[in-house]
Amino acid sequence: MRATLLLTLLLLGACDQRSTLERLSGPTMGSSYSIQYVREADGPPPEQVRQAVEAILHDIDQHYSTYRSDSTVSQFNQLSANQCLAMPADLLELVDFGQHLAEQSAGAFDLTVEPLLDLWGFGPQARHERVPDPHALAQARQRVGYQHLRREPGMLCKEGAVELDFNSIAAGHAVDLIAQRLAAMGIANFLAEATGELKAVGRKPDGRPWRIALELPRADRQIARQVISVNGLAVSTSGDYRNYFEENGRRYSHTFDARLGRPVEHELASVTVLDASALQADGYSTLLLIMGPERGWDYAVAHDIAAILVTRVEGGFVSQATPSFERAVKGE
Repeated sequence: MRATLLLTLLLLGACDQRSTLERLSGPTMGSSYSIQYVREADGPPPEQVRQAVEAILHDIDQHYSTYRSDSTVSQFNQLSANQCLAMPADLLELVDFGQHLAEQSAGAFDLTVEPLLDLWGFGPQARHERVPDPHALAQARQRVGYQHLRREPGMLCKEGAVELDFNSIAAGHAVDLIAQRLAAMGIANFLAEATGELKAVGRKPDGRPWRIALELPRADRQIARQVISVNGLAVSTSGDYRNYFEENGRRYSHTFDARLGRPVEHELASVTVLDASALQADGYSTLLLIMGPERGWDYAVAHDIAAILVTRVEGGFVSQATPSFERAVKGE
């Protein structure tokens, strides 16, 4: 799941009378979206902006929702092995990115993890949250494996009965599309958010930067641990502390290691990534969370990822920011 970000807008001081702060929001992808932007006197009317944003979100839902039987991804999932389906170009690009993350993690990240999500109670076909019996788990794992996907020109093929799930990266992709559309409409200053993924560009009407509060990974209440100024960057936080269940005294989150067929069992509670691309930030925050505190840290440093990792320790949490994150926060 995507950890909820506290969006802090400190609107102090006098604003240019020609500029106003507009807000719009609504439901999307089982959660919500919110847009805040600076409207200039000659800018598009708010209703036109709303229509443009919601058209993008409608297309995202139509292509990527596993809760709709008529979506593109559901049509692919319904195919039997050794069949292909024509796909839009942007969906194939997301498949390529997902395959890259799978290769980088030796299969721990996997877009074909949906049978496992359903079995453990986190997916669209789930009945209830539970630890599955070993036989059912073994059967589900036979239907998981990124290596069973094959690209052909304009098409995606499956060599096994695998099913795709884009929930780990679709929201970031949506934010990128929204940011591109707002810029094309002449909107130079905005904060666009969908299901917790966000991108901030420019400044608020009073000239101050957009400020984003990053929260501690606590399930009981929201507490800001750090407030950062953001301009031209996307912010993605992945955590294990919102969507989970407990059984026999053990805690199981919806963050899966596809190689093992089960939720991760380490002390890394959340990862925040900054990147110019919301898709990249979304994917890498999930990848690092799956990898865990040691492997995730080493990978982030080696690949120059702007990330902050928050690990559970006795009595609280410890945060560790990569050099790239420190530079990004300083605007370097």
